[in-house]
Amino acid sequence: MSDDSERTAFGEAEAPGADVYEDMPAQGNPSVDVASQWQLMRWKFMRHKAAVVALWFVIGIYAIGLFCEILAPQDPNETNGSFAYAPPMGIHLFEEDGTFNPHVKGLTSERDRLTFRLEYAVDPEVIIPIRPFVKGDSYRMWGLFEWDRHLFGTVDPEANFFLLGADRLGRDNFSRIIYGTRVSLSIGLVGVALSLAIGLVLGGVSGYYGGRVDNIIQRVIEFLRSMPTIPLWMGLAAAIPLTWPPLGVYFMITILLSLIGWTSLGRETRGKVMSLKNEDFVIAARLDGVSEFRIITRHLLPAFMSHTIAVTTLAIPQMILAETALSFLGIGLQAPVVSWGVLLQEAQNVNTVATAPWLLLPGVAVVVAVLALNFLGDGLRDAADPYAK
Repeated sequence: MSDDSERTAFGEAEAPGADVYEDMPAQGNPSVDVASQWQLMRWKFMRHKAAVVALWFVIGIYAIGLFCEILAPQDPNETNGSFAYAPPMGIHLFEEDGTFNPHVKGLTSERDRLTFRLEYAVDPEVIIPIRPFVKGDSYRMWGLFEWDRHLFGTVDPEANFFLLGADRLGRDNFSRIIYGTRVSLSIGLVGVALSLAIGLVLGGVSGYYGGRVDNIIQRVIEFLRSMPTIPLWMGLAAAIPLTWPPLGVYFMITILLSLIGWTSLGRETRGKVMSLKNEDFVIAARLDGVSEFRIITRHLLPAFMSHTIAVTTLAIPQMILAETALSFLGIGLQAPVVSWGVLLQEAQNVNTVATAPWLLLPGVAVVVAVLALNFLGDGLRDAADPYAK
């Protein structure tokens, strides 16, 4: 065989995975030859441009939920009946004479004598200045300390400012969406964390032991997956006492979603464990006298942790949608808790939506969050197998 044919058959031109990473060093580079699995995953993930953009979206959305008290210009539960269904008030950067002065125009209202609805009109004579880091409604930051600073707001705390309009009680829709971000996204994280724990444990035990244990766990999974989701949620949510505080209902809804959402991860974990339990490193650990619990938790589960991370990321949007659906139907979270599903309850009436279409904006927040998490999950799923083309 000639030198050229040898280079084609065994050289860099046909090296496995040479064209998989366009953003990584060339094949044969020492940094690639000694790269760890996590480095290869990072290189593969960076090729997924949509996933990279989605990652920044997800970071931004969770940052909004983390700092919602500062970002929201008003108290989400503060009512003002004089501004029921007030329309969005756009921010103007300059006055008519060209002076830079961020502000909103005031609103005047008049009740229609036929429909008895408030009709709003912009009052150009009333200018409400908008400034950064202003004092406003006081709050307890993360429940730890009192503060009254907001990222932006009106100079006059008594001025009415509705960036995305108001609801039927005159509450600021923008501030309520900001606060709803924390509740809806945290339910997704906490719910997936519980589902992850249940799915990994039961799936790992099922795949490792097999036999009767595997048979029982798989029948339980099939039973849960065969039940209609909405009626099951409705039945479980109806069992929550009405006298429970909002925090108790929040945790119970999270637990209910987790008890139903672990089945897919449990089955995937079972399949992975069954394919790995007879590998050499598992047999070596067993011969070395390692306990079965340690073999499952320290040897088998970490072997496919990258896949688990990808599956977990894809499960968060399902939890968010489930909470939104439950709250929208009135069987999940209830006021005064503020979540995206609770806010969408205001948009159940067609006449209300026709009058105040901005009440559908929490649905836009749900769509953006779910799409970002799905794109991120797709990127992580591809990166979990860095050698695939």
